[in-house]
Amino acid sequence: MEFLRAGSTEVWVASPNVPLIRFADRVRAIAATGLDLLGIPDREPPPALLETLAGFDSIVSWYGANRPEFRAAVAGLPFEFLPALPDAGAGLHAADFYLRQVGGGSGPAIPRIACPRAPGEFAVIHPFSGSARKNWPLERYRELARALETRIPVRWCAGPEEALDDALRFDDLYELACWLNSARVYFGNDSGITHLAAASGTPVVALFGPTDPAVWAPRGARVRVVGTSRPGEPMENIPVAAVLEAGVCLGVA
Repeated sequence: MEFLRAGSTEVWVASPNVPLIRFADRVRAIAATGLDLLGIPDREPPPALLETLAGFDSIVSWYGANRPEFRAAVAGLPFEFLPALPDAGAGLHAADFYLRQVGGGSGPAIPRIACPRAPGEFAVIHPFSGSARKNWPLERYRELARALETRIPVRWCAGPEEALDDALRFDDLYELACWLNSARVYFGNDSGITHLAAASGTPVVALFGPTDPAVWAPRGARVRVVGTSRPGEPMENIPVAAVLEAGVCLGVA
């Protein structure tokens, strides 16, 4: 999206992502615009929405790419729809895929979120993701935490709906990114928060199982991926020692 920046740039995104868009002239939550109501039977978007959309010179959209009823509702408006997901089996990292879509070169693309640096002496564990299949067992994380605490304090973080006693929670994802940036190292599954940590510049140990790290792993010089030995192998087969060693390589000790 930064590569697409023009003389005046407005970005519409999912509500939680609004604080992360720092480069645009204006940022709006999709739910607040009514865009998500277009093409849905018996739902009326705000009367001025189509007029607003028609006022843009160009609209590059990943939203609605797989909704023919949405595309029909905006027919004749200055939309360019781009595929929302990389082709399965193509072996192209998702960040490179999105950058190439907008003519941004051949990569490697390394997402970055500028955060003020306030170094802290602690490790962060975020033990959740959007799918239980991608989660290393919580007890393994607790075992990892016990080993880490002989070297460095450990802090846990979780989302608003994730049950974890004593975890820190942030409503604002940019504030979360800045807090993660102050950690000495972060441990987590294949999740949005793990990508956020890497993009903020935090040293990251990312645990992968059912998803392909060649496509979906966070990127950066201080990112280490620890995965299962074979595709389809359960996450619980990842040994604690391997995860701890990856953290040590990133400077835990």
